[in-house]
Amino acid sequence: GLLEFASSRVTWLAPVAGDTSGNFARLTSYGWNDAGTAAIVVADPANFKSRVIARVDADSGKVVPLETLRDSAWIGGPCSGCGGWLPGDRGIWYVSEADGYAHVYTMRADGSARQQLTRGKWEVLTAALSPDRSRFELHTSEPSVYEQHFYTMGLDGSNRTRMTQRAGGHQVTVSPDGTRYADIFSCSNEPPELYLQPGRPMAAATRLTTSPTAAWRAFHWLDPEIVEIPGSDGIKIPARIYRPEQLGAKSNGAAVMFVHGAGYLHNVTRTWSTYFREYQFNHLLASKGYLVVDLDYRGSAGYGRDWRTAIYRHMGGRDLEDHVDASKWITAKYGIGPTHIGIYGGSYGGFMTLMALFTRPQYFGAGAALRAVTDWAHYNHGYTAQILNQPQDDSVAYHQSSPIFFAAGLQAPLLMAHGMVDSNVEFEDIVRLAQRLIELGKTNWWLAPYPVEDHGFTRPDSWTDEYRRILELFDQWLPRGAGNRNAGR
Repeated sequence: GLLEFASSRVTWLAPVAGDTSGNFARLTSYGWNDAGTAAIVVADPANFKSRVIARVDADSGKVVPLETLRDSAWIGGPCSGCGGWLPGDRGIWYVSEADGYAHVYTMRADGSARQQLTRGKWEVLTAALSPDRSRFELHTSEPSVYEQHFYTMGLDGSNRTRMTQRAGGHQVTVSPDGTRYADIFSCSNEPPELYLQPGRPMAAATRLTTSPTAAWRAFHWLDPEIVEIPGSDGIKIPARIYRPEQLGAKSNGAAVMFVHGAGYLHNVTRTWSTYFREYQFNHLLASKGYLVVDLDYRGSAGYGRDWRTAIYRHMGGRDLEDHVDASKWITAKYGIGPTHIGIYGGSYGGFMTLMALFTRPQYFGAGAALRAVTDWAHYNHGYTAQILNQPQDDSVAYHQSSPIFFAAGLQAPLLMAHGMVDSNVEFEDIVRLAQRLIELGKTNWWLAPYPVEDHGFTRPDSWTDEYRRILELFDQWLPRGAGNRNAGR
């Protein structure tokens, strides 16, 4: 609505022409222009498949559509809510995936003179105007899809300049006078630390903090090699790899895949991982002889629109096939057969583990599904409806994407772990699956409940117990000569 202070009159707005429902997936504003004569509203209709940028004129309350971005899957990408007014009467700027990657665009306030200021097979991850509004300040993956760097750029797209030097991940805040950068920097084997850099391109930065203990720093933490695994559809799948010999161990004839959570998340990078516990656990696995592989499967962040939406209407489809392709690659390159290849992950990674063991059991020898979604019709609307539409409108998508319907396919040993006060993936989800496994007469599966834990555990003893169970599962079933390979199949 548009509220006039003097009269207290509210004029209700329709940001999307013809849509009088007032029901939007997202509704945001870029605020008022310098003159106070117009505002920008951004509306995503309830089906998530379009985004409308519209101008609202202050004197009349008239809504004028300026730009509509449509996607046959769903609108998204990094910095999808980034935008604002340019100084004076220069118009607006915004970030869009219009060419398949997240880039900066500008247009006049009447919708004319649309210009794309950045372009390439890389993404603008954050964008804002500098405090004096004379330039853009950007974080992008322009140098490498596996890194994040800070850039400045003119308001017309000119003079885009990389400011940060070291390979890794940079999160820069510019000092008020623009002469210095506070940079939270990390690399794959170094947690985030605060650095101070002169406000010049590629200037050397001074480290101000040291966060880990001396004992932690004394360990040989790996900078995992990034490899590209050939996919069955011809696409190269980025992965990080941990080899036993890097930690002074001999192969035990087994391998493990870690599946990151969230779905849309970037984990194969040269920056400190969101999954830092698993990064360390993967070292433990490698030190015991396991080859460990960590994929940025289809649906992950960082690789553009087509990668992001490859799971549309079928989670556990193309994303799972990337792990199947990785299993085949491990067998071909390292001679490790599928019954010696384990898989584990939490949340979306737990869901993927279930789908792997239920629908592609011939490629995996054991799995640990942690805080896993078992039926997407029971999960939250804002996440799931983007990818699978709504259950009442697309029952096929929900059925083919939900592990509980494929539980009969379980053959390999399965550990499930779940917090009983999980407010994200509710505990009843895993209880329903457990009951289904009982009804099917399945054996060699275990459910570990954590009575006081939410989706992300908070107690060190809970984390320790969970990782102990995962390690014991893999040690019992995966190495050559371990376990009864036919049990539970």
